[in-house]
Amino acid sequence: MERLVAHDLIFGRLLEISEPHLIERYNKALNAFGLPATQLERFRIDMTGYSPEIAEVFDNRFYLDPNAVNRRFIILSPAQENLPVVHTSFSNTASLMHAFYQENKRAIHAVTIRDVLYGEIEEDVSRVTSIEDLLSIQEVNFRVMSADDTLGKSDELRRLCDRLVSVPNAWRNDDMLNRMVALAQQTGDIRKNALVPEKVVFRHEAYWTSHFGGMFVFVDEKAITVICDPAAPGFRRSRPWEVSYIAIDDHNAIYGFLERTNRIELPDHRWLEQSGFLDHRADMVLRALVHHHEPETSLDRADAIWFQTWVHRNARKVAEDGVYPFLQQAGRKIATDGVRSLQDAPAQQRLLLVRARPDHRDRWLTNHLISFLVPSDFVSRFVFDKHGFYQIYETYSEAYRDHVVKTLNNTYLRDKKAFRRRLYGFGEDSGHA
Repeated sequence: MERLVAHDLIFGRLLEISEPHLIERYNKALNAFGLPATQLERFRIDMTGYSPEIAEVFDNRFYLDPNAVNRRFIILSPAQENLPVVHTSFSNTASLMHAFYQENKRAIHAVTIRDVLYGEIEEDVSRVTSIEDLLSIQEVNFRVMSADDTLGKSDELRRLCDRLVSVPNAWRNDDMLNRMVALAQQTGDIRKNALVPEKVVFRHEAYWTSHFGGMFVFVDEKAITVICDPAAPGFRRSRPWEVSYIAIDDHNAIYGFLERTNRIELPDHRWLEQSGFLDHRADMVLRALVHHHEPETSLDRADAIWFQTWVHRNARKVAEDGVYPFLQQAGRKIATDGVRSLQDAPAQQRLLLVRARPDHRDRWLTNHLISFLVPSDFVSRFVFDKHGFYQIYETYSEAYRDHVVKTLNNTYLRDKKAFRRRLYGFGEDSGHA
């Protein structure tokens, strides 16, 4: 992983914390969670306050996610809103945090001037033992606290202000007035500073979760679709409303679901030619083939001619694999007819020629699913499925790891938004590094 860290391919774009007062506030939040204070004089945090350095010291990657549900957060600065989420059990953690920051911007700015906000993203379950537990989560509630009780003091001052206005002769109560002055010295003018978050309940929409080896949950108007390992507890169990279950290795059923629900763009020349998507897929397939058969071969100087020579020299292996010839044939078909029907295509190869509809609300999750099922495309895997990318990266040879890092640096990392816009049709960020 050192190579990934050195090139900001993991734990990138984090906020450095080194000011003593911020470290003190962070430690207060840790203590409130029952965790020991950190002795580090410098560490980095993500949008949720998670720090890879503190996780390493604690020897616990889940120190803010102890049960992989009811995720904890620590907010030291409003600047955390623009950071990625580098460790989470749910893909929608970033979107939920974004929503919380946006809806409570004034309160977060005001409180973090003098205090730290911390708490949990509370769900309806405290521990996940089956798919049923996950599907029971309909919404989340941000339970928010502050180390120096700025929120509680603000609420008390507001109630005293209301009493001063509404109760006759309340202004004669010196003890109450002195208490109000003392509170105002700590909270500031609450008429100008909104110190209490106003919106803390948010819908729990479509998501991926690391539970049960990885599970995708898609939500439509009258149906929920679960895609995961059929060995997961609760798979295909009846529910009071319609839930469809698809095995994660059933490529044909997955493709059918994505097409039927209008979540994917089918292969036609209009978007394929403009994006270069087909060429990208073919290039990724060739690199994966070379690595499979010659794992220690360096691809640093490999160009189109080198790959073509390798294909001719290994024609039998390429033909037996079948994927590259399929993509070549698809390219010729699209060039001639403008479209490529996938009805006769092998189930495992259909997803090579599609991408998520750029205008669909589930575009990130759909591309996440596709990239998981097309592991040869390590670039798409890195963009949409970093959890899976880091796992598969560990299986690569040293030579291929070096090549993967260089490829990502020379393509995606040069201009992330432009790269996503060209290849996938949209450029906005998802909250990941």
